[in-house]
Amino acid sequence: MTTKRVLTVLAAAAALTVPAAATSTAAPAQAAACNGYVGLTFDDGPSGSTTRLLDALRQNGLRATMFNQGQYAAADPSLVRAQVAAGMWVANHSYTHPHLTRLSQAQIDSEISRTQQAIANAGGGTPKLFRPPYGETNATVKSVAARYGLTEIIWHVDSQDWNGASTDAIVQSAARLTNGQTILMHDWSANTLAAIPRIAQGLASRGLCAGTISPRTGRAVAPT
Repeated sequence: MTTKRVLTVLAAAAALTVPAAATSTAAPAQAAACNGYVGLTFDDGPSGSTTRLLDALRQNGLRATMFNQGQYAAADPSLVRAQVAAGMWVANHSYTHPHLTRLSQAQIDSEISRTQQAIANAGGGTPKLFRPPYGETNATVKSVAARYGLTEIIWHVDSQDWNGASTDAIVQSAARLTNGQTILMHDWSANTLAAIPRIAQGLASRGLCAGTISPRTGRAVAPT
């Protein structure tokens, strides 16, 4: 009878230790070490989707570069501040998203300079990176951007989320990223939002971490 009681107590004690052990292994898998860095970039914000996007990125341990339109930064400065508070980097994506290569130098200057000012006024700092809308650029666009100390950033991988790509397709696009490369995604895409956890898992499984984009090289590097 005494032996049975001892066994019962031991079994109960063992059962009590299980939840603690389970808790220690329940955290999402993270890369043990960063063997490389990639640049996650989101265009066209801030928007009504920004808060959900920031929540998803934070919950999955990711940081990203937000290429904001000046008109939206000016309309809702609090969202720019939220991007910064969430650990994101804020960059310039023109003021009204026009085809810059069809504009005069003065019009290009206005698009870039007003966005620099709108982002700074909103608390996003002075951007060092610039992405021309549609990835369209020429010597004039480059020279105006350089005048404001901006490095032009296009992308290495296009998620095609702007073109209706499925969540699966967006995840597969991110899986093509290699060290130093950047991927184009969009602030407003519901499919991209849904892809965030799987993108994080995929990067971690390959030892890749989300980095910042160097203004010097235009490639993703370790955050500073």
